[in-house]
Amino acid sequence: MGVAVRPPALRHWFSHSIPLAIFALLLLYLSARSLGTRSCCGPRAQPCVPGGTAPFQVRQESGPLEAPERKQPPCVGPRGMLGRMMRPFHANLKPEGDVGLSPYLAGWRALVEFLTPLGSVFAFATREAFTKVTALEARVHGPDAEHYWSLAAMAAWEQRAGLLEQPGAAPRDPARSSGSRTLLLLHRALRWSQLCLHRVATGTLGGPDAGVQCSDAYRAALGPHHPWLVRQTARLAFLAFPGRRRLLELACPGATEAEARAALVRAAGTLEDVYNRTQSLLAERGLLQLA
Repeated sequence: MGVAVRPPALRHWFSHSIPLAIFALLLLYLSARSLGTRSCCGPRAQPCVPGGTAPFQVRQESGPLEAPERKQPPCVGPRGMLGRMMRPFHANLKPEGDVGLSPYLAGWRALVEFLTPLGSVFAFATREAFTKVTALEARVHGPDAEHYWSLAAMAAWEQRAGLLEQPGAAPRDPARSSGSRTLLLLHRALRWSQLCLHRVATGTLGGPDAGVQCSDAYRAALGPHHPWLVRQTARLAFLAFPGRRRLLELACPGATEAEARAALVRAAGTLEDVYNRTQSLLAERGLLQLA
């Protein structure tokens, strides 16, 4: 179901104001200032996961990560946008249960590159995310690089060095946020991206429109961390969300709808696997309340 047709003047207003509103949403979320809202699960509990899912790990819903037997469209190949995104994210999942920071950030760069052409509504998952990725890369390649090769190593080092913020307290200088806090903000944005892409890929004819599904994903992944005003801005922004067919065409050019859906399910599965691993590591170290 799509959004009801509005008079020309109203459609004109939405088309010009919504991109600005969604960009403001990103600045409010991924900026280093804390938004001040906390999870509904209490001040020291982990964030609520909708549907009663365990807080350490979300329900695996995006399907297997392995490619089906049939031929895959170019978008998931070595030169395809989805393929370039999935490979580094796969590589960051270390066998011992850790997350490698360098491939994680490479995956995020590819994700930003993938999301940017999908429309202005994705601005709040790209523009400031790129800034956060750059800030973490400076640590990975900086003078303390030996402590920033993985998530576990980074968290242990920053805790020993007294670099971690107090839970819920925003740093005075955004440029001096801890690496753990910066990664937490990226982690939440990754969950929204994963949910949105999965629901776009699996939505059925006659079911909720892609904009409705990605708006629901926002309320599940990011809304609990945002104040009322930001949530209302997001609600309006999703009224300008592209249709499902257009999103599939942009995500996997030249593929049939069935191929594009299957490719997007695989990509969302990769993001889900990364999210689950990262969520567990952050929860075990008590870092989910840093922002």
